[in-house]
Amino acid sequence: MRGHEVFMQSLIAHGVERIFGNPGTTESPLLDALSDHPSVQYVVHLHEGVAVGAASYYARSSGRTGVANLHVAPGLGNAIGMIYNALKANAPLVVTAGQQDTRMLRRDPILSHDLAAMAAPVTKWSTQVQHADEMDEVMRRAFKIANDPPYGPVFVALPIDVMAQDTANTPLAPRHLYHDIAPDPRGIAAACEMLAGAREPVIVVGDEVGRSGAAARLVALAERVGAAVWFEGIRGHVSFPAAHPHARAGVPFDAAAIRKTLGTSDCVLLIGGAFFEEVWYSAGRPFPDGGRVIQIESSARPAGYNHGVEVALVGAMGSTLAALDDALALAMDAPARAGAAARCTALAEHKARETASYQSRLEKAWARLPISMPRVMAELRRATPAEALIVEESITASVDFAAAFQLGANEGYLGARGGGIGQGLAGAIGASVAHPGRPVLCVSGDGSAMYSIQALWTAAHHRLPIVFVILANREYRVLKHNLDIYRQRFDAATDKPYPHMDLGGPALGFVEMAAGMGVPGVRVDKADDLAAALSAAFVAGGPRIVEIAIEGKR
Repeated sequence: MRGHEVFMQSLIAHGVERIFGNPGTTESPLLDALSDHPSVQYVVHLHEGVAVGAASYYARSSGRTGVANLHVAPGLGNAIGMIYNALKANAPLVVTAGQQDTRMLRRDPILSHDLAAMAAPVTKWSTQVQHADEMDEVMRRAFKIANDPPYGPVFVALPIDVMAQDTANTPLAPRHLYHDIAPDPRGIAAACEMLAGAREPVIVVGDEVGRSGAAARLVALAERVGAAVWFEGIRGHVSFPAAHPHARAGVPFDAAAIRKTLGTSDCVLLIGGAFFEEVWYSAGRPFPDGGRVIQIESSARPAGYNHGVEVALVGAMGSTLAALDDALALAMDAPARAGAAARCTALAEHKARETASYQSRLEKAWARLPISMPRVMAELRRATPAEALIVEESITASVDFAAAFQLGANEGYLGARGGGIGQGLAGAIGASVAHPGRPVLCVSGDGSAMYSIQALWTAAHHRLPIVFVILANREYRVLKHNLDIYRQRFDAATDKPYPHMDLGGPALGFVEMAAGMGVPGVRVDKADDLAAALSAAFVAGGPRIVEIAIEGKR
């Protein structure tokens, strides 16, 4: 058996049905083997970053391990940003790249480099297969490491001569690894004591709760203790239903602002996240003075990693939250239960005021031109089928998106983690491949879309039912916002223009670009045309693009 056959059989043994790739010469053994393994579909892309982005979102959406195939050093280099995003999103991903013949690597041949070294900083494990005899071991370990919590990408370099070598070793079908960790009863007791005695508990939740399907457990816990629930600033999954009375917004991006957001809380419960996504430095801890901090994680590494906490509890998310809730049910006395009930009432009243305020904002912005972001999101919510998967990279429109959609934890939402832009269009490909036939809504800003515009061709090539909504304000709005913050923080002049942050002259024509890649579309400049354009795009069934001229920085 040759190395490429062991490789393909290893993929099949691990349940792989899709390879997301951009082929090259060193991938010839893999490409040549595809016809012998019809159960594995190759999803072709025109750029390596798009391939990895699609594989990452496929993994996050399907619960399977994503596989991406790249081409030697330039191809891997093109994909590094998306591999980084996959690392931050905890996406289980096996990334491979063809390598030049090992017998000529000392001569520094064209396109060659130390691929394992290139990928190492943005992966959990990075290696090169040195001989076909290693192939089964390397692939088995790659899948294991990618799926060990916290999940993440691994990288394997595949030299072309190694893929052609003979070996007597055959892939061993993996056995299921049961790695859910039972929570430590001592940790449950310590966390229970702190929460039961808290005057004003607050919860900050990350992606792991939504990813693990434990949102219902979190709802019960939040209601038990009467805690407001805040979110990480950038979400990849929905971990708490947005319409719930206890749901608040995303926390800010610096310690001082987070501390202010959490107010006078005397007990902060962090659950399943990086904590925190700071863009700007602020002195001090991100917690209220005197507030005690508990952190719950499904793996040991993130627990207490960035900030010292009083209790760090490691355990499978669902069972840990259930155990803590059960302990609180027994521990909370009558005054504690009365305090929790009062906090629940106050949170419901706050939610009602917040909803009314947003409705007023929407009404004021309804007829504004260029089209306002609240109007766009409201129309988009009405037009989107209930069964649609949603891939969102709206960035500066994300607040309006969240307010309009009010997503539940089981609605198939995928957001852009890591901060590297261009994920939306690529991610929509992966989500669509993961759920054949299911409609997909992709929301992206115009600046972000240009980082992975090649994804439109893949959508047309594979006839994927994706509606790409491009929010075209002809600027990098987030950069203008951040430049304002920089000028305030560092006492810089504030009367200067925003350099190189406008995308006009010439204007980007997304409908024209999409048509050139086989995706029909329409541009909407008038707010009253939105509803019909969006509805028609979903009814069409194939890939469609709707470019919407929206307001810029106001």
